[in-house]
Amino acid sequence: MGGDHGPRVTVASALEFRRAHPDVEVILVGLRESIEEELDRLGAARAPGLHVRHASETVSMDEAPAQAMRYKKDSSMRVAVNLVKGGEAHACVSAGNTGALMAISRFVLKTLPGVDRPAIASVLPNMRGGYTYVLDLGANVDCTPEELRQFGLMGAMLVAAVEHKERPSVGLLNIGIEDIKGNDSVKQAAELLRASGLNFHGNVEGDDIYKGTVDVVVCDGFVGNSVLKASEGVAKMIVEFLRQEFSRNPIRKLSALIAMPVLKALRARMDPGHYNGASLLGLKGVVIKSHGSADQYAFGQALKRAAEEVRNDVVRRITDRMAGVRA
Repeated sequence: MGGDHGPRVTVASALEFRRAHPDVEVILVGLRESIEEELDRLGAARAPGLHVRHASETVSMDEAPAQAMRYKKDSSMRVAVNLVKGGEAHACVSAGNTGALMAISRFVLKTLPGVDRPAIASVLPNMRGGYTYVLDLGANVDCTPEELRQFGLMGAMLVAAVEHKERPSVGLLNIGIEDIKGNDSVKQAAELLRASGLNFHGNVEGDDIYKGTVDVVVCDGFVGNSVLKASEGVAKMIVEFLRQEFSRNPIRKLSALIAMPVLKALRARMDPGHYNGASLLGLKGVVIKSHGSADQYAFGQALKRAAEEVRNDVVRRITDRMAGVRA
């Protein structure tokens, strides 16, 4: 029910995802009438492997997380997370209120042993043709050195599982690569990460995310969210600048026609929707947050991310790694 578009995008995306992945069953959680109306519009009222679970309440995008958790116990978000808690679903995907999703997920599912706070992790494209995983992207504005160490461990396990890398490299985002750079929290976090047994690269700078210097970049949520939003803004700016330059005169418009295949490929590679689906790591269950403005394709990427994490047993991998640290 969440996001900018609601069932019009999420239902259509779920149907498309089911056609591509017939081994995965999808439960659509929300106002039954709205969901079934959309299914009827798409001619899929009896689509196999697609189920509807009614929830009488919804969480608005600007609603306070504490209020949503405390007073809306039959919200679509709460019901969906409860399905994961009860074992009826392996994962929850939502395009709704991020703060409410995190609060509800943490309250219902609880954090894994050894994890103080869940973190939001997502991918950004890099120049090596792959992805750089970045966390935290906004769940925790202020982080202790120990929490940053935990983020490094969780991020490494996520990459090891999904990307099938035995020892992913981990970097700590800083204002310089030298050990003397950064505030006290970052310096202490570097020491903890160095002693963690991870393949710790050391400090990295913002441009290293896009160079692909490391597989995982660790930072607090304030910095991570700022990096993410700035990246999305730069991508849109580049596309807009190209459009302006190619439309300045008839000759450039002709050049644009010739370059169209390259321009379309560039736009696809830079499209944030292609990398949609942020993981709420550290919970006793898989929860994926889709961007609120996601279109049908982008929401499908979030569903795909959820299925990948379930198939690769990400929660168990993180649990085992954190148990090894505590031992």
